[in-house]
Amino acid sequence: MYSVSYDGQNKKILWQEMLRHEFMEALENDPVVIVPVGSVEQHGPHCPMDVDISAPFFMAAEVATRIDDFPVIVAPPIWSGFTHYNMGFPGTISLRLETFQNLLADIFRSIHANGFKRIISINGHGGNSAPCRAVSWQVAEENVFTLSFNWWDAVEAELCEWSATDEGVGHGGEWETAVQLHLRGHLVDKTRLAKDETGTQPFREELSFAEFAERRRDTKHDTGIMGDATVATAEKGKRIFDLVCDRLVKLVREYHQLPVRDYREFGSHCT
Repeated sequence: MYSVSYDGQNKKILWQEMLRHEFMEALENDPVVIVPVGSVEQHGPHCPMDVDISAPFFMAAEVATRIDDFPVIVAPPIWSGFTHYNMGFPGTISLRLETFQNLLADIFRSIHANGFKRIISINGHGGNSAPCRAVSWQVAEENVFTLSFNWWDAVEAELCEWSATDEGVGHGGEWETAVQLHLRGHLVDKTRLAKDETGTQPFREELSFAEFAERRRDTKHDTGIMGDATVATAEKGKRIFDLVCDRLVKLVREYHQLPVRDYREFGSHCT
């Protein structure tokens, strides 16, 4: 589906489509591997279940396609995430926390064991944020250094500045719906767009530092949405998607130039 040219040759960018000799060739050119991470879960009455994996996958593929002077490989997307709080609506598939973290850690270890030392994970699901960061810190002790972040981290200020209503990426709201309209508008049911800005926080604002684990059906209107999907447009989605990709290209290029990190470069990390 996707390919990219570097060193005068066409090279594949999807890990699962590559042949063994293509991995060997890539390893000779300081490659970067991007792992899209997400979930399959309800996103309101209007969006498909794979919103959170489709966005980081398309972003990773776009970045890999734009860079043609060294290999950028997109690993198979991790579609299953930690999302039990969406189970109040049909369609959600959730892993236990320890299952998700073990899965991600083993994928990082496997990629590293294949010789790929520069690894980035781009997450598209809010419930995965803390677990992904914890895994990134966990495997660092094993000399497996990864960069782990959410795609919206790259454009946090712009999400607020350019928004008509939402203060951040939300859930099935303005920005997630906009990105879907840009990438896969045919999968969005525009007759079912809705908004739900009540949130799930039971305490008044001055006490908002304390909160329960989320349950999407706690929201007043029972939509499964956090935000306002009615103001989403494909144009907004393209604008934010392009900006994310611009910044990720810069990040991948700088990462490629850095030396590979070594936990034990100064001797035993235990003494």
